Amino acid sequence: MVQNVIFDVDGTLVDSVDEHAEAWRRAFLEFGRDVPFAHVRSQIGKGADQLLPVFFTEDELEKFGQELSDYRSALFKREFMPKLRPFPQVRELFQRLRQDGLKLVLASSANEDELERYIRLCRIEGLTHGETSKGDVSKTKPNPDIFDAAMERLGRPDPHSVVVIGDTPFDALAAGKLGLVSVGLRCGGFPEDDLRTAGCRDVYQDPAELLASYETSPNTWPWTAESLSAKDEESR
Repeated sequence: MVQNVIFDVDGTLVDSVDEHAEAWRRAFLEFGRDVPFAHVRSQIGKGADQLLPVFFTEDELEKFGQELSDYRSALFKREFMPKLRPFPQVRELFQRLRQDGLKLVLASSANEDELERYIRLCRIEGLTHGETSKGDVSKTKPNPDIFDAAMERLGRPDPHSVVVIGDTPFDALAAGKLGLVSVGLRCGGFPEDDLRTAGCRDVYQDPAELLASYETSPNTWPWTAESLSAKDEESR
């Protein structure tokens, strides 16, 4: 029986992927690099340590990588964060899962102050058993560090008792490196085929559809060992 759920935040609980992409694009322009929005967006889900090397050389990052990252962070907080909204029924989903005794942890590559704002925005204060943020790890997704830190918050449960919920292929790849099952959400804008190819066991539109599915048939949704085993059999 699945007893623990690790949630990504940006693009999963909060509608923020386009805003992150545009903030990075504008920051790149400030440092002399004109990158198409779609190319930048395809990399959202990674932290700066994994995203920046896609667009800049090692020498360039040695010269101004930290300055660029700081510029982007300030720009995002100033111009984009006030526009962000949670996806529908995030609080209701968390309340329902807590009602059934599941432990919930947030695993985000955001800075701690950004994560605190997201928690307030989603109105899920007091509904989690812990959070991890950028400061808790040295490498971000698709490295598994952020989910490993979340497992630590959960007390190192059996991996078979854990499901990871995320919106990017990088979430699924990171989860898979720890032997964790992942479920994808399309609300972050990544194609379903990309999510499944990266390892997502199941894919839903958004938190509202997750909740509706769970309410309708909690014993056949991916929170139970039985349903996960059934899906494995179907894929063979």
